[in-house]
Amino acid sequence: METPLSRSPFPLRGRTYLVTGVSRRIGIGAAIARQIAAWGGSLVISHFQSHDEAQPWGADDLMLLKASISEHLIDGATLTDHSMNFLENDAPDQLMKTIETEGIQLDGIICNHALSGSDGPLGELDAAMLDRHFQVNTRSTVLLAQAYVRLFGGREQGRIVMMTSGQGMGSMPGEVAYSSAKAAIAGITLTLSDQLADQNITVNTVNPGPVDTGYLTEEAWQSVRNKFPMGRFGKPEDPARLIAWLLTDEACWITGQTIHSEGGFARWR
Repeated sequence: METPLSRSPFPLRGRTYLVTGVSRRIGIGAAIARQIAAWGGSLVISHFQSHDEAQPWGADDLMLLKASISEHLIDGATLTDHSMNFLENDAPDQLMKTIETEGIQLDGIICNHALSGSDGPLGELDAAMLDRHFQVNTRSTVLLAQAYVRLFGGREQGRIVMMTSGQGMGSMPGEVAYSSAKAAIAGITLTLSDQLADQNITVNTVNPGPVDTGYLTEEAWQSVRNKFPMGRFGKPEDPARLIAWLLTDEACWITGQTIHSEGGFARWR
């Protein structure tokens, strides 16, 4: 039977996805959620506003955040949200069990949450610093994948998308804890994809590249613009489109990959 060459404008209609780390309207997580909604999917999002409140940019308005996603939902699609601290050991299982209790059946998860900052170079590291990064960036992602497969792995198809960074593409000075934790995610991708292939669950990891989520100043842009051959910095929508596409039937043959969404970012220039 031939594969159709055209597709519905809503390729995710009737499916539901968890997106973690959806806390700011200008963030990557919110952009992913909006793209999934625009393509017909229902959403469960998680956030942890206490983390953002401690950052220079502060926490976003949660109601406005959810409204920015809801306005893209098609008829019949839904949005629910949960607050979750992935520094807690049982947070991944707790989140998945709560979703199951609510009667929601997940078709995939996008592990977008991350801890950055509170880092340093060799000589300034300590065990607590390293543990925090591995707890949030690595351990919770693997445990979320495990809980997803255990509770929802019997579906017709499944999707797991994890997030890494550009640590394999160039140096990340002063970010030893973060880059090592994110490298572990890229490193485990092929192993997880091999294990889950016979359950028709694809596993891929995305490096979103340098993305302006509100921190890029004109001065900073001018200092790096020669490294971007397309003449602009990354936008949240750039990795969001890739990630949403990985959830579609069109991406059913892609698994075990670490995919870089960097617009030709040339670190060596």
